[in-house]
Amino acid sequence: MFGRERIEYKTPEQVAVMRRAGLVVADALDAVRARVAPGTTTAELDAVAEQVIARAGATPSFLGYHGYPASLCASVNEEVVHGIPGGRVLQPGDVVSVDCGAIVDGWHGDSAFSVVVGEGDPRDHELVVTTEDALWAGIAALARGDRLGVVGEAVEEVVEAAAAAGRNGGVPFGIVEDYVGHGIGTAMHQPPDVPNYRTRDRGAKVRPGLCVAVEPMLVRGAEANHTLADDWTVVTDDGSRAAHWEHTVAVLEDGVVVLTARDGGAARLAALGVQVAPLT
Repeated sequence: MFGRERIEYKTPEQVAVMRRAGLVVADALDAVRARVAPGTTTAELDAVAEQVIARAGATPSFLGYHGYPASLCASVNEEVVHGIPGGRVLQPGDVVSVDCGAIVDGWHGDSAFSVVVGEGDPRDHELVVTTEDALWAGIAALARGDRLGVVGEAVEEVVEAAAAAGRNGGVPFGIVEDYVGHGIGTAMHQPPDVPNYRTRDRGAKVRPGLCVAVEPMLVRGAEANHTLADDWTVVTDDGSRAAHWEHTVAVLEDGVVVLTARDGGAARLAALGVQVAPLT
């Protein structure tokens, strides 16, 4: 069951339970996305997610985690990750990143999306789209690769291609290196780390039973960041806007499946030449 860095390799039966948790997260994020609008508070988004998770008979992964006070993270504009929901009212043009996790029978699912509220700045839309593209490129690389390091390589390639295409004025989006993807299973965060950038270490071997959360975070400016006095909310030092996308992915004998995507990732991965593995 365990290998390098004590990685928790899952059986197909355990992956099936994680799929149930992943679908609860997908439902919660769908409901939250439908409520994102000018005038909505981030606390209202949190209440929506909590209700969906409770109705499914699941438990929020985040609530109480090291004292975290909410069921999701709602990070706005310069907030990169771990934004605590509260009285902040969403405004037209805000960039909102929502991260959510759920537990079913002791197994976790974890996913995140970013969206621009209303029409917004085209540069913010470019940021959100590029971050999502980087996520799916990383997952596709995981499906083909033999080591986890391919994920970060794929993310960097998307960022470089976006700059070459003139996105963000031709300046590469910053990749936040302080926060990376992670193993997931009976704990929300466990080995191995999944960097979103190139590293000398090729990373853990990709083999059946490996389950990871892939989650690139990009910013329009420099990636330097700091944590606010609440000990949770991470913001960019230069005030530039950030985006965050995440999915929980399982490696099976026949390939990968995205446990937090309703279609298992089939549509986006097919466009990248990857076929999703069936869940048994």
